[in-house]
Amino acid sequence: MTITVTQLRTFLAVERTGSLKGAASELVVTQPSVSGAVSALEREVGVKLFERRGRGIAPTAAGISFMPYASRVLALLEDGRAAAVEAADPGRRDLRVAAVTTAGEYLIPAVLRTFRRTHPRIDVRLEVGNREKVFRQVELRVADIGVGGSPPMDSEIEGVPFMGNELVVIASPEDELASRKGVAFEELEGATWLLREPGSGTRDFTQNLLAEKGMRPSVMTIGSNGAIKQSVRAGLGVSLQSRQAVSLELEMGLLREVHLAEELPMRRWYALVAADTPRRPAVEDFIRFLGGSEAREAIAKSLVVPGEKSG
Repeated sequence: MTITVTQLRTFLAVERTGSLKGAASELVVTQPSVSGAVSALEREVGVKLFERRGRGIAPTAAGISFMPYASRVLALLEDGRAAAVEAADPGRRDLRVAAVTTAGEYLIPAVLRTFRRTHPRIDVRLEVGNREKVFRQVELRVADIGVGGSPPMDSEIEGVPFMGNELVVIASPEDELASRKGVAFEELEGATWLLREPGSGTRDFTQNLLAEKGMRPSVMTIGSNGAIKQSVRAGLGVSLQSRQAVSLELEMGLLREVHLAEELPMRRWYALVAADTPRRPAVEDFIRFLGGSEAREAIAKSLVVPGEKSG
């Protein structure tokens, strides 16, 4: 079997764009070159990978099955290239980080600012997405390291815990529940719950918690942390959020915490890496940094209300 890198890149570009023309534009080659690369790959694999669908083309069942392997091969080659560059010149290193939305918005910016002061020659690329996307990027080796919640038990991802992630129920300052102490969780069944989009770890956690309590409240899906906070503030409902994501609004009185009669389960933040892939020095450096005091101090300082001093 003689499969080339060009064929794999072309295959994935066609899948992403849904057409030979789109892939040709993305790869800056001619359309016949794309068609030829796909045909050559199909001959090597021995099955059709694409089929006509409307005005475009889509992967067959075989193509869908082949896709994660093609992605993984290209990612492993990129890992190998980076490892070779680092071995030849230890000062030249790069790091691809994928963070879930909450971590990407409220933890990682402060962490990266401090990390780059002590590791100025590591070129960091950050991509932010929901839990499902981050896990997929780590599994396919598209990202060197992910930052998110605990990985699924049946995945090929290893999780290294580095910090607690306390969850709180937030409500509008005018909500009657926010003015009381010892609110029973079941009392919140009558409220509308504002949830992130499917694939979000916080959404999954909230839905599982509500199910465990036998609660079936009204639900509204809102696709970002910022929009959820503004919607809660406007009185549209309540939401379960990371304290790190709402600390400023709670301090400023824009949102109120619902003080429950019971403690919510404590979640943790994890550094996520592919379990069967050697860790390059840049990856090890970042994991160690996440678990150290500098990272925790940087995050704590970033959550302090401007003009106030932390505890």
